[in-house]
Amino acid sequence: MKKGAFIEINEEQFKAFVKLPKDTSVVMLNLLKFKELVPETGLSGADSYKEYMKKATPFFINAEAEILFMGKENIMLIGPEEEGLWDKILLIKYKTISDFLEMIQAVGYPSHLRNQALEDSRLIHCS
Repeated sequence: MKKGAFIEINEEQFKAFVKLPKDTSVVMLNLLKFKELVPETGLSGADSYKEYMKKATPFFINAEAEILFMGKENIMLIGPEEEGLWDKILLIKYKTISDFLEMIQAVGYPSHLRNQALEDSRLIHCS
């Protein structure tokens, strides 16, 4: 993992997030950079992330999450050219913050698969 990579939730920011009104909708911006190879599985990070999405789909359905966008960056029009582009971008809408929190804390939620697939990531609460 490169220096300055972010995979796990920042506890201080999470504490602030959980204090927000639980009945408000939330859109989460996911910026993802995949590992070339995941040692635990022998798969590429991209393929490992596909496995995460398969296993996470029932949790998304249960939370009534809506994937608004899933795609890849192409060209940096504003920003430093030397900055690496993300492998995948997702925008996911949840009806409520409570739905999101219940999903990520549910027994069996496969966050470990997400974490092992990623070299770096950002998860940004948008409103």
